[in-house]
Amino acid sequence: MNHMVRKVLKLDPRDNVLIALADLHPGETVAWGTEAYTLVSRVPAKHKFALDDLTVDAEVIMYGVLVGKMTKPVKRGEALTTGNIVHRATAFHEQSEEYRWTKPDVSRWRERTFLGYQRSDGQVGTRNYWLVVPLVFCENKNVSVLKQAFEEELGFAPPQIYRKQVARLAKLYREGGVEAADSSEVPEKTSNGSTRIFENIDGIKFLLHEGGCGGTREDSNNLCALIAGYIHHPNVAGATVLSLGCQHAQAGILREKIRQRNPNFDKPLFILEQQQSGSEVAMMSEAIRQTFKGLVDANKVKRVPASLAHLCVGLKCGGSDGFSGISANPAIGHVSDLLAELGGRSILSEFPELCGVEQNLIDRSVNAGVGQRFMQLMRDYAARAQAARSGFDMNPSPGNIRDGLLTDAMKSAGAAKKGGTSPVAAVLDYSEYSTEPGLNLQCTPGNDVECVTAQVGAGANVVLFTTGLGTPTGNPIAPVIKLSTNSDLAARMHDIIDIDTGGVVSGEKTIEQMGEKILELAIRVASGETRTKAEGKGQEDFIPWKRGVSL
Repeated sequence: MNHMVRKVLKLDPRDNVLIALADLHPGETVAWGTEAYTLVSRVPAKHKFALDDLTVDAEVIMYGVLVGKMTKPVKRGEALTTGNIVHRATAFHEQSEEYRWTKPDVSRWRERTFLGYQRSDGQVGTRNYWLVVPLVFCENKNVSVLKQAFEEELGFAPPQIYRKQVARLAKLYREGGVEAADSSEVPEKTSNGSTRIFENIDGIKFLLHEGGCGGTREDSNNLCALIAGYIHHPNVAGATVLSLGCQHAQAGILREKIRQRNPNFDKPLFILEQQQSGSEVAMMSEAIRQTFKGLVDANKVKRVPASLAHLCVGLKCGGSDGFSGISANPAIGHVSDLLAELGGRSILSEFPELCGVEQNLIDRSVNAGVGQRFMQLMRDYAARAQAARSGFDMNPSPGNIRDGLLTDAMKSAGAAKKGGTSPVAAVLDYSEYSTEPGLNLQCTPGNDVECVTAQVGAGANVVLFTTGLGTPTGNPIAPVIKLSTNSDLAARMHDIIDIDTGGVVSGEKTIEQMGEKILELAIRVASGETRTKAEGKGQEDFIPWKRGVSL
């Protein structure tokens, strides 16, 4: 078969469905192996059709695992739809035997380095930021005021392209001719006009959130732990924290969470409480003075060579489609395997999107305790979802379904490919920090921003984010590399995509070749040689997870 024009794909010998790589039409005949299939219904690209007649209650197998059950009979060559399939997943149990891993060849990467910021605790940053964060939502306004003052005066503010467009329209209106504005005019990026005075600082990052008080103590403690992870993160040189004083998320809790992550913490940390400051002006003036002095010290750090073992990569997918589990996800799974063998870390999260593949991950655990913790966290999360009259089966979004991911187990089977094949070294609950080399599982929602926020809070200094439908998600302190699962998306939304992995779908690239291309870009991004599209857009999303239920 000519792989450049292949129209269908079978992912595992055990599967009883084929995936359409292009739109297929009734009466059209396609071949796979020695078999020919005549379509009895339209099958859009990324969707699946039955290899044989399937009766009611028949199991649907993809990636070699159970992904659903038939609610209506379908014929050989007929498309699966939400009208004839529902979510089903295999139950899971404890690990039964030791996992044996076929390691990738990493000889070409052994001596490779990236240029990073060496911290006193041994971590290495890919960026050098100062952090300003509130302990409670009451301080959001003050953080926003500091943001405007520092960014505009120190040259960190992004170009105000849309402000200029509004100013032009206002001018035309005053002159009585707003109709003269060209409706097709697209604002152009220009310099913000300010000169940066701190050449070794990549920016000051101002986080806003809606937590810290009024919710559960669990949520406020998790928020303190998350913020502690950001302050402890190697991409952060120091931090300014604004507190009101009476909220659940106390400064003492934050300090304890930092101490748990690093008993010898020595970064500059300034915590100011408004209720102890006499006036807002006094607190803000003191925050500005201390932050500026901290910036002077942070600017003394320069990039130095570091081994790839110092990379910690977040593995994330969002706006997934029927090609995610074929191209981009297994490609970053190969990156994860390469880093595991090199002594680096990777973080696979999104527990609702591991539903149905739990047994595979349990069987890959380095010991029984790791597998047991994964089982416990999965069951606890599922129980919370059910208590809120929800469930993992509600995870796929309308966009996921439209592009071929009909059940949560079907979505999960492809999503899990991001974790490659290496052993599961550790399992983290939400807001815990990663320390074990190799693949770490982390309990988070599938929600794009809540998940990336948590991965970076666990130490990810680069995030690999795959998407089939397109999403602008970024992070304030860690570069997010966006990978399209298909070439159409890469062409259509080129301003948000860093790498097109569509060559895997067409057969032009192997998963291993694409994975190595991704790792090369990750090294350049980590070294500061290349900025990601999300960084260029100033996409700095930060949403702590309220542990209630968020899928």
